[in-house]
Amino acid sequence: MTEPVVVTKATYLASAVRRDQYPEERRPAVAFIGRSNVGKSSLINSLTRIRQLARVSSKPGKTQTINFYELILKIDGGEERHSVHLVDLPGYGYAKVGRASRKVWAKFIEEYFLCAEELCFVCLLLDIRHTPMESDRRMFDWLLEHDIPVLVIATKADKIGRNARRTQIAAMQKALGVPELTILPYASPKNEGRRELLDVMKEYLVE
Repeated sequence: MTEPVVVTKATYLASAVRRDQYPEERRPAVAFIGRSNVGKSSLINSLTRIRQLARVSSKPGKTQTINFYELILKIDGGEERHSVHLVDLPGYGYAKVGRASRKVWAKFIEEYFLCAEELCFVCLLLDIRHTPMESDRRMFDWLLEHDIPVLVIATKADKIGRNARRTQIAAMQKALGVPELTILPYASPKNEGRRELLDVMKEYLVE
């Protein structure tokens, strides 16, 4: 059975802390953000099926720049190729990173969100094993306040059982204040949730 969305190529483009360092070519973009060590790099590697495209680190706070990747997608078996940028943003909420560094990160993350006209939606990553923290709720609310579409992804879903998943997702929905919010469980080692995320990307690209 043919997959509706096939990643035919994925490459690293650039790292940036200022607008003039963004890739020159504008493409529809999907951004990834979450607390430090939530699994952003692992998810990007799972999505692209390239193990070391995004560097995975056991040390929180490792990503200190906005990292851009390009995906080439084949949709519904068509001949046309669709280019989309994946944007990996620095993790927030890591206490051991200096306050000055956190302020710098917050500034260029906010600048990207507010100035990137090509941004389709933001994937807000939350560890499924934990209830969203205050910093997670602030980020979620900020995105909604600025009318930025957001997909909440519950990472590390392979770490708990099916029943515990349902319980944790309900707790996340309650903590974020949106009981009907759709949350996508994702297990990077098994690529679980990959097809669903690609389907969401397809919806925006086909529009």
